[in-house]
Amino acid sequence: MRSKLSRVNVAEAKKSLSELLGRVAFGKETITIVKRGRPMARLVPVPPEDRGSLADVKGWLRDNHPFFKNIEEIVAERHKRRSRRPPRLTD
Repeated sequence: MRSKLSRVNVAEAKKSLSELLGRVAFGKETITIVKRGRPMARLVPVPPEDRGSLADVKGWLRDNHPFFKNIEEIVAERHKRRSRRPPRLTD
């Protein structure tokens, strides 16, 4: 997807920087800031990070690693907890 190109003068950029950053970050727009008609700077979207996936960590821990036992205990404890809701009153 190609980003939309816009031009904004310095005074307008100073006045509405927050809005311009939102347009760039979420609208994937590229904005050129101009002074007296000459380009001075450009706001461009940051390319998405390659965050990897959970599958990338496969093999870091053995199946019998104590970490898994701890996680199982935590999950079991959560299932034992009582609800925080007060009991319903019936007539």
